[in-house]
Amino acid sequence: AIAGVSELLFFYPVDTAAKRLMSTETRLVVPDSAVLTASNLNKAIFRDASSLNSFSKVTSLFPGIGFGAVYKILQRVYKFGGQPVVLDRMTTYLGDDFDRRFGHKMGHTILSATSGSLIGIGEVVLLPLDALKVKAQTAPEQLRGRGVFNIFAKEGLSLYRGAGWTVARNAPGSFALFGGNTAAKTFMNIEEGGRASWYQDAIASCAGATASIAISAPLDVVKTRIQNRPFDMPESGTSIVRNLLRNEGIGGFFKGLTPKLL
Repeated sequence: AIAGVSELLFFYPVDTAAKRLMSTETRLVVPDSAVLTASNLNKAIFRDASSLNSFSKVTSLFPGIGFGAVYKILQRVYKFGGQPVVLDRMTTYLGDDFDRRFGHKMGHTILSATSGSLIGIGEVVLLPLDALKVKAQTAPEQLRGRGVFNIFAKEGLSLYRGAGWTVARNAPGSFALFGGNTAAKTFMNIEEGGRASWYQDAIASCAGATASIAISAPLDVVKTRIQNRPFDMPESGTSIVRNLLRNEGIGGFFKGLTPKLL
């Protein structure tokens, strides 16, 4: 919960910038013009505030922080509170088998990654809150004048659009997040259950996060675009993929990667 609150306070504007870049369906980078590229990025990230002063630009990156707060705190409590519980259960029932098949260190890393993947799949339960956060960040006109209870009552299960793509994104992403973290600690010779220093924890977290973000980036773009479509004009993931490849090329799958890595 503390991690979720900290993440909101420090990085919510970065998350908004990433979501807006992922939602932009035109080419942003102009190879032979840094000026045009900078202009495109400015308009994509800051939208209506792109021509305003720096303070107004920064404050424009906080839409939907209420949805973001509930979603992010619940997500972190569920994900980082739940994975150790699943890992303990899997170690009890499958630990010896994994040790025999992969060796103790690799077996523990795979168990950690697999338990993280299972937790990531279950995270789809929180999808409505994520969908409302994304809409507030990228298409606020869809929520204008509507209360939270009205949205949930009227839209219902449509808030779960993109659930399949979210599962396809979360399963490998969470596998890489927890597996990368454990692998990094193993590489630093931190024994299972051993105490890592702050620096070792930071390095391991960066390794896991980098692996997770890089692997899940393409599906994250698809998920985000499904979520920012109007309630009454949905678009399938396959249609989004087809249009993205035609209009933006393969690089479109990696929009928003830089702010997410930062």
